[in-house]
Amino acid sequence: MKAKSFARAALTSALLIAGGAVWAQNVKITPLGSHAGELCDRDRATIFEDPTGVRILYDAGHSVTGGDDPRLGDVHMVLLSHAHGDHMGDRKMKALEAGSCEKPETISAAPHSTTAEIAAAKNAAIMMVSPMGAFIARKIQNITGKPTGNCPEKGGALNVPFAASCQANAQLGGMRILKAPGATAGVEVTIVPASHDSTVSRELLTDPQKAALAVDNTSLYLGPPSGYVIKFTNGLTVYLSGDTGIHAEMKTVVGDFHKVNLALLNLGSSAISGYSATYAMNELIKPAAVIATHVNEGATSGGKLKPTSRTAAFIKLVKRPVHLAISGRTMEFDGKANCVAGCN
Repeated sequence: MKAKSFARAALTSALLIAGGAVWAQNVKITPLGSHAGELCDRDRATIFEDPTGVRILYDAGHSVTGGDDPRLGDVHMVLLSHAHGDHMGDRKMKALEAGSCEKPETISAAPHSTTAEIAAAKNAAIMMVSPMGAFIARKIQNITGKPTGNCPEKGGALNVPFAASCQANAQLGGMRILKAPGATAGVEVTIVPASHDSTVSRELLTDPQKAALAVDNTSLYLGPPSGYVIKFTNGLTVYLSGDTGIHAEMKTVVGDFHKVNLALLNLGSSAISGYSATYAMNELIKPAAVIATHVNEGATSGGKLKPTSRTAAFIKLVKRPVHLAISGRTMEFDGKANCVAGCN
């Protein structure tokens, strides 16, 4: 009897493991910075890969070479937090490793932007606030020569891969589900508030629009800035802050409602101070772990954190693990935001 009971228990355990193979695996997060092995001044672009194979690019920015960047791989959805050039990508790397970590060498990405170039090259969906999404959709159309239509939806989900780049844009609070072939669960992406500006670089505008705005030294506003919450199929829930000052929704929307357990936090000093960022992590959102990105400095040398950097000062104050967004280093997180591979 004992032998039979043991056999039944072993079979049940094996079935549970097989059935839970998808959700039990890890989410892979890979920063695409200007210099491999470092966290540098212009670094923003980040690839997220769900255990089901869904792959999402966030804020392409300046640290990629465009749609031909060999590090990208498959991209099913492109997210963009706001219209500033260092996020939308009014410039791109002249070549990988060009320039220094403190001052990467870039060239113009006008008139298209790195965001549009990548979405077009990868037949990816774009998801962002609707006014900015319409702007990027037209850029994609200018590249492909075809209208950028709405993404096809089936059973309440967007099924990847797509045959062509498409729009899955929404307003603040809007949510989309991405589902891979054969997957029983999808990746949920929700747009959440941020407190910042969202005017587009004039270099990405047409000549008549440039001339009209130049008269008054103004720029074009493309809707509210945003962050994102991504709920992966293994249970990991990630907050992508975008550029933002501290705001009340960090607690109510991001912390209390979405209950994020990992925060990818932008540390640009023109948007949020180190003390404000610390308060947001320690008292408002309270994630299990943090990834520091968008640091606007050469934060590392030889892959090691510079002790006199602003990034180091922030890390000393935060009461939870802080991982660096080191370019080319793939971090793996389980559903509870424990880093199980690739972290510093």
